[in-house]
Amino acid sequence: MARHIACLTFDVDTWSGFIAKGLTTPTPISRGEFGIVGIKRILSLLDRYDIKASWFIPGMVIAAYPEACEAIVAAGHEVGHHGWTHVPPADLAPEVEAHEMQRANEEIRRLTGRGAAGYRSPAWDISDRTVDLLLQHGFLYESSMMGNDHCPYYVRKGDVISTTEPPLFGEKTPLIEMPISWSLDDFPHFEFLRTPGYVLPGLTGGDQVLSNWKADFDYMVQTEEWGVLTYTFHPYVTGRGHRMLVLEKLIQHLVEKNALFMTMEQAALEFSEKVKANELAPYP
Repeated sequence: MARHIACLTFDVDTWSGFIAKGLTTPTPISRGEFGIVGIKRILSLLDRYDIKASWFIPGMVIAAYPEACEAIVAAGHEVGHHGWTHVPPADLAPEVEAHEMQRANEEIRRLTGRGAAGYRSPAWDISDRTVDLLLQHGFLYESSMMGNDHCPYYVRKGDVISTTEPPLFGEKTPLIEMPISWSLDDFPHFEFLRTPGYVLPGLTGGDQVLSNWKADFDYMVQTEEWGVLTYTFHPYVTGRGHRMLVLEKLIQHLVEKNALFMTMEQAALEFSEKVKANELAPYP
């Protein structure tokens, strides 16, 4: 029987992503803080449709907004690891990455009573040490890479990448990759961002983006008996009024297509069980 899973995920960055870019003046801080408004709106919408989602929250954001994060947990949603700050692991010194991994997981334990099952790196850029750290901490899955669109797979470690020679691929690990895509992320479509180095134009019309998001799920339904499609939203982005309407329209379309809404942890566990039962060949 066909099973097509939709994972709605929310990166609760608030101002942490702006701070990581050096934007620390009052306006970008307030822009990120709108995410607290967005959390309330999104929780209400998910409750109306009885959907459980996965929320990836930097440790410093949990510490800053305990009540908002407690509301996420109280509603029965999954909380995933999203670093301590929003600095990508690839930009951190090894000892700093290890310390922040531990520190954020301790904050998640205080919030939820358990360590996180899943990890999503800030800015989706892990280091060559990250996978080993995740294995050491006992993570079930990670969600920062883009090697597939709707089929989870097992993460490799130890790749040797050269600019002049073919890659030497490393060994597969037990860590499950729940792949993502910038095209299924609200931020690059919607957010205008100007820094000294670049301009991200954003501000795309909602219906145009919605059409793409719906079509990716429709393609999975047409081509696969089983699959998982992961959408990534940010409360300070999607929490704005017209984008909330886009999110609800997406949910309505997924309901019409008989999508199974799951947390990332639930979907990763189902993938693992299907592989063990030889019902699914892991990619690649």
